[in-house]
Amino acid sequence: MNRLRLALLAAGAALLSACATAPQPLQGAFTAITPSDAAARDATGSVVRWGGRIVGVEPQANRTCFEMISTRLGDTGRPYWATDDTGGRFLACRTGFYDPALFEKNREVTFTGRIDGFESRRIGEYDYRLPKLDADVVYLWPLRQQVDVIERPSPWPWWGWW
Repeated sequence: MNRLRLALLAAGAALLSACATAPQPLQGAFTAITPSDAAARDATGSVVRWGGRIVGVEPQANRTCFEMISTRLGDTGRPYWATDDTGGRFLACRTGFYDPALFEKNREVTFTGRIDGFESRRIGEYDYRLPKLDADVVYLWPLRQQVDVIERPSPWPWWGWW
């Protein structure tokens, strides 16, 4: 009987942990550093998983570069936007063409890859040092659907009084 309970407990734990894992392309071991930390110190060569919202997309001759505003990632690797706390900006470039009509401004994307130097850009009048990510994976997340919840009063007014 104890073996059955142990087996059921292990199966339940496996099922629960499967609900909170990242998609296969986003799994792996990564350096825990934010883009703003990487820009402040030399972290060239570090393998990272960064994500956030698209600020701009720049298709070039043989690759596409994404300017991103970073945020922390949830357990699944999806950008988490419950607060305005961001981790800075970064550039992520990947070989091939990624259509700006699909990868439009404010879409959520997660990248994995290696930090491949830095690039200075002007944001308004400010010179900003962006870490450049040589991306292995570009993971575009599905749009979040907003659901309006309508609560109706209970037909029995005494329901829930105790």
